[in-house]
Amino acid sequence: MPEFLKLKPPFEALSIFLDTLPQREVPSEVIPTVSALNRVLVKDVLAPHPLPEFSRSTVDGYAVRASDTYGASESLPAFIRYVAELPMGKDPGITIEPGTAALIHTGGMIPNGADAVVMLEHAQLVSEDSLEVYRPIGVNENVIQKGEDVKTGEKVIFSGTRLRIPEIGGLMSFGITEISVAQKPRVAILSSGDEIVAPQLKPAYGQVRDINSTTMSLIVKEAGGEPILYGIVPDDEAKLLEVTRKAFTECDAVLFTAGSSASSRDLTSQVISKLGSPGVLVHGVQVRPGKPTILAVCDGKPVIGLPGNPVSALVIAEIFVKQMVKKLLGESNKNISPTIKAYLSGNIPSQAGRDDWVPVSLFNEMGVWKAEPIYFKSNLIFNLVKADGLVHIPSEVTGLSAGTMIEVELL
Repeated sequence: MPEFLKLKPPFEALSIFLDTLPQREVPSEVIPTVSALNRVLVKDVLAPHPLPEFSRSTVDGYAVRASDTYGASESLPAFIRYVAELPMGKDPGITIEPGTAALIHTGGMIPNGADAVVMLEHAQLVSEDSLEVYRPIGVNENVIQKGEDVKTGEKVIFSGTRLRIPEIGGLMSFGITEISVAQKPRVAILSSGDEIVAPQLKPAYGQVRDINSTTMSLIVKEAGGEPILYGIVPDDEAKLLEVTRKAFTECDAVLFTAGSSASSRDLTSQVISKLGSPGVLVHGVQVRPGKPTILAVCDGKPVIGLPGNPVSALVIAEIFVKQMVKKLLGESNKNISPTIKAYLSGNIPSQAGRDDWVPVSLFNEMGVWKAEPIYFKSNLIFNLVKADGLVHIPSEVTGLSAGTMIEVELL
C-alpha cells in the first residue's frame, strides 16, 4: 500500500481538498424566516429602513429639553411645567416647549422638541402641573436615536452567514418573513465491508453492526447537509462501483466508510479513481485516530473515504466532513467551535510528526474545570460516549503533562 508512505498533515490535506473543489453557484430556496435557524444565507441583507424607525426612550421618565435641567441638584431642583402623559404605540402629538416636560414610558416615541429623558427616580411631581428635577442630564441621555442601530441601506447580514437566533430576530424586526438560503447539499453515505451488517440485524460471529452510517448521517445533518443512505455494499468492486456511481450521480458529495481490512481501503480507492478527475488527492493522513483517510475530488464533486473504525471516523468527520459541507453551502470561513479551558488531570503521550485528537471527560473541582484523558483504541465507540470533548495535540508537540492548561473542543 504505497500511498500510506505519503501521509499528509491533516490541515495541509484539508487545504488541498477544499482548494481543489471548484467555486460554484450555490443552489438556493426561499423558506419562512422562522424556519431558517442554522441555514446559510445566500444574499446580503440590506436594511429596508432605519432601526429604530423613531427616536425613543430607554427608561420610564420625563421627556424634556436637556438645557432645562442644567444646574439642577437635590438642594436646588429645576422646576419644569408638567404637561401630559405620552401614549404608547402612537405619535405623541405634542411638542415639548422650553420649560415643559411630559411623562414617557420605556420604548415610547420622543416628542418633538425633547432631546433627553429624566429618569423617574431623579424627578418628582409636586403638583398637577409642576415637576422637580434633581440632577442635570445631557442631550440624548436615555434616548435611542432614530437609525442609531441600523441606517437605511446598511448591510446587516452577510451572504454565507449561518443564521442564528439573533439574525432571525433581526430579520423579523424588518418584517422579513421569508429569506433565501442555500439548499442543503445531498451527501451520499455508503458503508462497505463483508463484515458489516445493518444495526437492526444480529451479527454472526466475525461480523459487526454498522455504526458509521448513523453517526455520519447525524454529522452531515448537524453541519447543514441532507444525508442520503445507500446501505451496505460488500467488498466486490463491480457492485461497489455500481452503487457508488448511482450515489455520485444523485448527490452533491459521497462519503464512504470502508471495512477494517487493507483490501477494503484499497477497493474504495480504486472505485473513487473511476468516478472522475482529478480523483484521489490524499490517501493517508498524519493523524491519530484516522490515518487511513481518502480525500478526492471527482469532476467537481467531493468524495471522502473514512476509516471503518467508529472513533476514527468521527474524528475525521470533525476535521474534513463538516468543512466539506460548509464549502458546499457557501458558508463563510468564520468557524467558531464551542470550547472550554481545563487543566489536564493526567499525562497524554504523543508521537512527534503526527496530530493526535484525544478524548477527555470533564469534571469540575471546586469551580475549576479539569480534563481526564481517556486512553483508547480507535475501534471502541464507547470511548467517545464517555468523552465530553477532544484535545488536539499538534504534530510538533510530544505529549502533554498533567496540570497543563488545555483547550477542549466540546463534542
